[in-house]
Amino acid sequence: MNNMAQTIQEKLAILSDAARYDASCASSGTTRRDSRDGKGLGSTEGSGICHAYAPDGRCISLLKILMTNFCIYDCAYCVNRVSSNVPRARFNVDEVVSLTLEFYRRNYIEGLFLSSGVIRNPDDTMSDMVRIAKRLRTVENFRGYIHLKTIPDASPEIIAEAGLYADRLSINVELPTDRSVQAFAPEKNPATIRAAMGNVRGLRTASKDRSHTGKRPPIFAPAGQSTQMIVGADGATDATILTRSTSLYGDYKLRRVYYSAFSPIPDSTAKLPLIKPPMMREHRLYQADWLMRFYGFGVDEITSVAHQGNLDLEIDPKLAWALQNRHLFPLDVNKASRDMLLRVPGFGTKTVNRILTTRRHRTLRYDDLLRLGASLKKAQAFVTALDWTPGSLTDSVNLRARFAPPPEQLTLF
Repeated sequence: MNNMAQTIQEKLAILSDAARYDASCASSGTTRRDSRDGKGLGSTEGSGICHAYAPDGRCISLLKILMTNFCIYDCAYCVNRVSSNVPRARFNVDEVVSLTLEFYRRNYIEGLFLSSGVIRNPDDTMSDMVRIAKRLRTVENFRGYIHLKTIPDASPEIIAEAGLYADRLSINVELPTDRSVQAFAPEKNPATIRAAMGNVRGLRTASKDRSHTGKRPPIFAPAGQSTQMIVGADGATDATILTRSTSLYGDYKLRRVYYSAFSPIPDSTAKLPLIKPPMMREHRLYQADWLMRFYGFGVDEITSVAHQGNLDLEIDPKLAWALQNRHLFPLDVNKASRDMLLRVPGFGTKTVNRILTTRRHRTLRYDDLLRLGASLKKAQAFVTALDWTPGSLTDSVNLRARFAPPPEQLTLF
């Protein structure tokens, strides 16, 4: 199809479909811009064709598109690589700005997630993306959420400008190990990717420091930065992936690491698998990531119970850890520390906080735990309360079978 003859609708169909492989789509962590005072367009805090979820559970709708799926790179795992035979399209700056505003005015979206293939060179592509964000902010007075997928090979000056208009920047590390990046995306340099992430971290830190006169510098990417790893394209185990995530969180103060299950693509190299990994693997990685970020688990604790480095697909990682550490249970919910209560299967952070608040006033019973939001199907074997003790259930040899799905008869074909 001749790109010049494509309608906006045709481009949107191609470039929104091409963007679905990017998992780094979440709107959270910013209250910088809000038009509820009647000034400007959009709001990151209002109520609502991509649906992202903030940590507090809000569903936020974003226009999620590529600026173009033309690309000069030939990454083996990417459907938009230069050697791929897929329909191509390209938006110009005016078209993306107009689409964003039109979709917002129709109440379809609350923000924009913009990524792109690399055309001509990284600087030209990134400059066009920045022009879109700048136009929306400074000309159209758009105050909704903007997430820009940053091209790490672009110059630091362009990336620095991007952070002045975007709420979040993301830079993909692509694959869990440098060796895999070099094997499947030889035109990309892991050191360059890390340098760009370090630059964003430095700019975010600097934006929070006041000068000697007390003047605060311009806000830079207030919702932070994130990254994405493809899972299942190489031979990396879950232990390798989570260890890398731990390093990324620590080194670059990321808000999120996203895990995207590899999806086989046409005419790919024989080095890539022919089938996609189970979606449950991606789900388990997110659960483990959550445990490390909010529940005090170390990566070694989670991976110590993994089989050959991979998480159990039948039960969640917190339950897997608890089953392997039964000597620490049952816990008395009326006396246990917050750190230990967070390790009880079926207890979330909100439930634990409610337990700590309530037990200051009275002794907790089994029914109290239900009212406080605990999932007692999981928790009952690991806790005691005033009127509850699990007895021999904690050490039962069949305890895992209570939670794992029943075995299924496999088909021959």
